[in-house]
Amino acid sequence: MNSCLKQLYNGIIKENPTFVLILGMCPTLAVTSSLFNGAGMGLSTMVVLVMSNLVISLLRKIIPNGVRVPAFIVIVASFVTILQFLLQAYLPALNDALGIYIPLIVVNCIILGRAESFASKNPVLPSIFDGLGMGLGFTLALSILGAFREIIGAGTVLGINIPGWDGITIFVMAPGAFFVLAALVATQNYIRLSAGKKPRKTCADGCSGCSGCDTSINNDKVKEEK
Repeated sequence: MNSCLKQLYNGIIKENPTFVLILGMCPTLAVTSSLFNGAGMGLSTMVVLVMSNLVISLLRKIIPNGVRVPAFIVIVASFVTILQFLLQAYLPALNDALGIYIPLIVVNCIILGRAESFASKNPVLPSIFDGLGMGLGFTLALSILGAFREIIGAGTVLGINIPGWDGITIFVMAPGAFFVLAALVATQNYIRLSAGKKPRKTCADGCSGCSGCDTSINNDKVKEEK
């Protein structure tokens, strides 16, 4: 259970896919013009992430190593298709707002990255919590980003007007997404530095040394041997 709680903490705080690992930038920047859209995209991605992690973990000893990536994509695409049908049936407004970014969940690097680095190498329960943690972290990040952009840019909160504030239009446009994301990442790094922690650095292979990455473990072993 401690391992499962650790996976939740890693996904939400320590290895947040948006603010720390800087993954999934396409939907992050494109659909977060409002809190509703950001939360909807995050929750949709979380559902696919949890379900794909579950199935991939169950089949990890069956899927041949040579075709694992195509197999992962087929599994993820199946859940994305189911999700899109459910959104069209029960949440058509959200489906219309997210548009093409729902099908693009299939190639979201967060989902494929967790499938490759964690779910394909670990038992079912930790894989579920890994997907849940990363999904919650992604949802939290998109919701915060969407809320800031909606308040600053449109002068509304969940569509409700803020008295005396008309908003600054650029913040609900494409440049505003970069401005707000940069400010939030800088704020997080400032908090980490104030707490005596260094901002996370990328490893030699270009990743951020996440818990499922073997590179950081191997590097530590090399240092010990030296």
